Amino acid sequence: MPIKYGRLYLAAALLLTGHTASASEKPNFIIVLADDLGYSDIGSYGGEIQTPTLDSLADSGLRFTQMYSTGRCWPSRSSLLTGYYAQQVDMDPRDVDMNDWPRWTRLLPEYLRNAGYQSYHSGKWQLRKTPLTHGFKHSYWLRDHERFFNPQEHSLDDVPLPPVDRDEGYYSTIAIADHAIDFLQDHHQTSVNEPFYLYVAFTAPHFPLHALQQDIDKYRGTFSSGWDEHRKQRVQRLKELDLVNSLELSPRHENVFNYWSLSVEQLQAEVDPGEVGRAIPWQNLNRRQQEYEASKMEVHAAMIDRMDQEIARIMAQVDVMGVASNTVFIFLSDNGATAEQLVRGDGHLMGSPSGSIDTHQTLGPGWSMAANTPFSLHKFWNHEGGISSPMIVNWPDGIMSRGGLRNTPAHFVDIVPTMFEIAGVTPALDWNGATAPAFPGQSLVPVFDKDQDWIDREFYFSHQGNMALRHGNWKIVKRRDNNNEWELYNIADDRVESRNLAERYPERLAQMTATWERKNHQYTNVDRFIGSERATSVSNPNR
Repeated sequence: MPIKYGRLYLAAALLLTGHTASASEKPNFIIVLADDLGYSDIGSYGGEIQTPTLDSLADSGLRFTQMYSTGRCWPSRSSLLTGYYAQQVDMDPRDVDMNDWPRWTRLLPEYLRNAGYQSYHSGKWQLRKTPLTHGFKHSYWLRDHERFFNPQEHSLDDVPLPPVDRDEGYYSTIAIADHAIDFLQDHHQTSVNEPFYLYVAFTAPHFPLHALQQDIDKYRGTFSSGWDEHRKQRVQRLKELDLVNSLELSPRHENVFNYWSLSVEQLQAEVDPGEVGRAIPWQNLNRRQQEYEASKMEVHAAMIDRMDQEIARIMAQVDVMGVASNTVFIFLSDNGATAEQLVRGDGHLMGSPSGSIDTHQTLGPGWSMAANTPFSLHKFWNHEGGISSPMIVNWPDGIMSRGGLRNTPAHFVDIVPTMFEIAGVTPALDWNGATAPAFPGQSLVPVFDKDQDWIDREFYFSHQGNMALRHGNWKIVKRRDNNNEWELYNIADDRVESRNLAERYPERLAQMTATWERKNHQYTNVDRFIGSERATSVSNPNR
């Protein structure tokens, strides 16, 4: 399939040159968010997938080993753009079409605008209202998440664009980067004296597994040894990279699957007879099953590979603009890899090559387990596999460490306070006739220099019956599909959550569950916050 929408690479050999922003002392920001990327999928986090751009940014910046998302797409995006837990802004549970934000809610571009920033968005949105109503100057909004080659719903600056035909040569990962580059070029021409915030929300590698054939071909045969072998190889690399402290792998959870997924019988009848639908031992699969399952992971890898290529083009544009050295780049994933198995969009034509336009395939529990190596479970759950995100931070002018690791636990709610401190923003919380609550996160700027021992921090999680709380090195977690029982883990010794200590430490369990209940009541009673609390300094790590 031709790629009409792709541009020539902008000086592919360009390196980050260290030029400072010529017209503004305020740093620029680029946040890149992947969709359903596993913790160990990219090379700098132990994966075998080729991600040289992200790996280079990690080598010249920082990698965080304990960054937490919310475990699902829209709650994570809510936290990333509001600075609040999704429950505080009524986004989990949510009905985006029917409910509005709490009156005091503002999104990050609305705060940054008062500090002179121009903001741009390209990709997925999945929040209320539209990007331009929340302070973005330009936006390419991909609303159709079911078709990588021919989306039917997308818009430019909130104006609908025509549906894309099958033969137009469109591929969404490239299109998202194209628009991001357009916005940067426009900014350089019209707003060169102002700093920018660019939010790039790729839909890769979310299902359906759609990829360009030349990218798929790079991974032919790479995954024929199966998910169990790749888990072993990944955890070994993670250990060598000091991203984990042991070679232990999480339990297989063979019988755990998303309740809305198709049954194995439906998958075999509607998608392919080679579907297995569970994370069973690879050696138990027959040859047809192994070949089919390996082909799906080839597409998943190709989608991530292409995303890395497109990030390279975006960063090349930043370099051409001469602002690479004073640009803060942050890479994250909205949740872990997914075990979901279903058919949407234009359906699935059985027998079509994996990754092609006539398919609607999903990664499934076996490869999701491998993508989230070494952690337990998947997207949707609040176990480590669902909520652990890679995080790369690169800022040549502001981060002296090159290739450093940061083991300080952090959460998506920390991104907004971090950007506030870097940009010199003091947020006014009186807005729209109401007063916002204190931001629950804190700035990570102190962590840029060295790890911080923030043992008293508490991280709250809740999503559709799955719940968790982390306090220091201890974590409680509950699965909606596990008799509604709380589990207790010492994350410092057992981050793969294989040794439940609930019976051994009942008092600690009781204390932490009481804390979770208190926070849940506080965060889910949104009206309670209006006019009741004000934020303290966002840069204070001891708050």
